[in-house]
Order: sequence, then structure tokens, then C-alpha cells
Amino acid sequence: VQLQASGGGLVQAGGSLRLSCAASGRAVSHYGWGWFRQPPGEEREFVAAVSWSGATTSYADSVKGRFTISRDDAKNTVYLQMESLKPEDTAVYYCAALDSPGTAAIVMATMPRDKWDYWGQGTLVTVSS
Repeated sequence: VQLQASGGGLVQAGGSLRLSCAASGRAVSHYGWGWFRQPPGEEREFVAAVSWSGATTSYADSVKGRFTISRDDAKNTVYLQMESLKPEDTAVYYCAALDSPGTAAIVMATMPRDKWDYWGQGTLVTVSS
């Protein structure tokens, strides 16, 4: 499967953005999905995950209550809705797919990056103060 991330941009603190991850080659319903981010000069970190069934989600504490991960099977796309953005949310955001049916999102949140099967190319989000 190939992943195309989009939707990044420049936004003021307190604003909103929606990131998209369009999949081609296989249905999004066959995978668990995650969003990660890499702030400037830092390591890539987990942001959010949704299980392959869509039944469970998991979020990093830093984004809980502000970000929402979702999946649209008809559009074969996974989203990350980001609200109340803060300057510390500035990062390159990556989507990733996990070919492991039955893995709950809370488990996906702790999985090393090399266990994820597919990655998108990243989209830059810049939040100004």
C-alpha cells in the first residue's frame, strides 16, 4: 500500500487543521493506523492510533482532547483532526499503517517505529504564537 499525507500548513495558535492520509493499493480497513510527528531537532513520536476494526483509539497525552483520528473507508483515507493547536505541535506529521489485525490501539501506541509496515512521506505543520 502507498500512503500520501497532506493537509499541513501554517496556522496560528488556537487554530485547527485536518491532515489526510490517502491510501492506494489496498483498503484502509485492512490496517491499523497511526499518526506520528517529528518536531525540529527531535525524535519522531507517537501522536494517535486507531485499530484496524476502528473500535479503539489511543492518543499521546500531549494531544488528548485536542486531536481526533478517524478513518473513512469510502474515501480510503485516514484523518487527523487537530484543534486548539499550540506552537509545540509544530512538526512534520507522518501517517503509518500496521498490518496486524486484532492489535488494539493502546498496544499500537507503544510499538517501535520499525514495527509499522508502511509510512507516508510527511506533511509539515507550523503553529505560530
